[in-house]
Amino acid sequence: MTKQTPIRAAAAYTLPITEKDALRTALAEANLPTLLMVYTTIRQDRAYLEGFAPYLTGAYTAGAPCDVPEAMAQDLRDRLFALLTDPHPPVEQPMDHDLLRTMMSVSVGEQVDPTIVPVLYDQMGFEQAVPRKEQPGRPLPPAGFRVLVIGGGMTGIAAGIKLAEAGYDYSIIEKNDELGGTWYENRYPGVGVDTPSHFYSYSFELNPDWSTYHPKGGEVQNYLTGVADKHGVRDHVRFGTSVVEARWDDAQGQWSVTLRDVRTGAETVETARAVILAHGVLNRWSMPAIPGLDGFKGIKMHTAGWDPDVDLKGKRVAVIGTGASAAQLAPAIADTVSDLVIFQRSKHWVLNSPERNADTVTDGIRFALRHIPHYKEWYRFRVYWFTGDGLYGNVLMDENWGNKDVSISAQNDAARSYALSYIQDKLKNRPDLLEKMVPDYPIFGKRIVLDAEGGWLDTLLKPNVTLETGAIDHVDDHAIVMKNGDRYEVDVIALATGFELTPALGPLKVYGRNGADLAAAWGKDDARAYLGVMAPDYPNFFLTLGPNSAPNHAAGVNMVLEAQIHFIIEAMDMVVASGASAIEPTTRAYLDWNAKVEHQMQHMIWSHPKAKSYYLNSKGRNFVSCPFKLADYWNWTRTPDTKAMQIS
Repeated sequence: MTKQTPIRAAAAYTLPITEKDALRTALAEANLPTLLMVYTTIRQDRAYLEGFAPYLTGAYTAGAPCDVPEAMAQDLRDRLFALLTDPHPPVEQPMDHDLLRTMMSVSVGEQVDPTIVPVLYDQMGFEQAVPRKEQPGRPLPPAGFRVLVIGGGMTGIAAGIKLAEAGYDYSIIEKNDELGGTWYENRYPGVGVDTPSHFYSYSFELNPDWSTYHPKGGEVQNYLTGVADKHGVRDHVRFGTSVVEARWDDAQGQWSVTLRDVRTGAETVETARAVILAHGVLNRWSMPAIPGLDGFKGIKMHTAGWDPDVDLKGKRVAVIGTGASAAQLAPAIADTVSDLVIFQRSKHWVLNSPERNADTVTDGIRFALRHIPHYKEWYRFRVYWFTGDGLYGNVLMDENWGNKDVSISAQNDAARSYALSYIQDKLKNRPDLLEKMVPDYPIFGKRIVLDAEGGWLDTLLKPNVTLETGAIDHVDDHAIVMKNGDRYEVDVIALATGFELTPALGPLKVYGRNGADLAAAWGKDDARAYLGVMAPDYPNFFLTLGPNSAPNHAAGVNMVLEAQIHFIIEAMDMVVASGASAIEPTTRAYLDWNAKVEHQMQHMIWSHPKAKSYYLNSKGRNFVSCPFKLADYWNWTRTPDTKAMQIS
């Protein structure tokens, strides 16, 4: 960003707005701090902006109310109405960097570090970048520089779009018959994402039309395929195909990739100059090792393999698991089934998410998102702030904090108190449930469950719902049998048991220089990489959402995957510009990065002795989570460090 920042939204807005009644409704319903940012962007009236500062304080959620006097609020709405309906629309001017930071700070009620303003500006989607292939002076990839992308989910789609913008020839290999990855595969009742809708999207394709503030799976799937079709990604996809092996040919400077038709088993070999592994981490089902499960005579389904044709009406249903999937599934089916028994394997903190109480985005809000200039960009900023790095303090240990047995910092303790108060209030008349539900580890030690009115905790209170915390002994033809001898006769078993994260490559075999075997190097559960993206001895082989790059302290997987794709294309551009064949990290850079990760991880909640989760490998090492802020990771992936790279 330059000192003078142009604020030109990626999407075109038409002024003046002629639908005046709709505009009045939108202004009345819209988030007030976001409207203030819209007005300031257009008018750049610093004094007017700062007049609101005393009334805008930090809040836990993006949609939390503010204490602005109604007269001031109405004056702002009136000013915006006049601006947006003026027959002579205002001409916007480049914005001073300092004013932009001041706006951000006033909006969220706390000081925004000037060093992260470029991150926020990028992720708000204010301005569509010039496609790389149109940038003057940039060498174009030579003919034949083909990139093979493994996986057509959220990451693969974004990779295809950005590769095309950079002028690279690419193909996406997808095992399914459709794009979308996890959102194509997961179709269980209630499936959705915890990340708020208006942040869970590509920064270059903001969606003003979300119907809810926390999108359900089908709507995410439609968004992803819609973006893919808009950018012509589908034409580059080979569906119904899996990748068996990738082998580096040092003499040719390319990868030989073995593909398999998932229907016929026929194998073919294709070549590519670079390979991007975008197969995701949530696609291999974790099946519980319960004796007799395979012999169950009723219906059994993993949530990721849900059969929507199964009629649950009047059925006796068992749900095994109490994580995020179970907490979405159970409320969606509890009123349909005759009996629902939920088997809890471990406790999860449950956090009230107030925006879920009014989950439907009104027509007025959607009008604001579509038609009011910069509204959706500024609202995205607000959502990011309260669900992104603003939560980092929850997972960073305060070395001087007193009672580390139950919390790790003041912020973490406040979140614990907030969650505990919610659980206690919901279950105040059920001390038996309260004892079963409250964890003994600090909140955020493992993935939390987001809840709202009519959701997970309310479902547990229903008369036809039982929460069982005892140990399962076995499953027979028609029942789940406990170690104490209790039997639960059931018609359907729903396995909300998550996914296998190890081995990280799954069945894929990757052989680099001199036959180096990546699966062997990583072992079953000890994957490591440089920035979570590259490894020495594997030239032009790029990971996405690789080891220690998952944003487990907050929402932001979409932000991480965009940052990684940016880094990958920057790295390939370095190869093209130098006339070389390959790029990989130096061993020193790889070792230094992993040492940095290990050092920081010692200060994170995941190293707490009570924080046991799927993030940890068999030796207790967290090989999944990124222990740094999203903004820091974004900055580190802007441009590959030439000293850390080996180009040949």
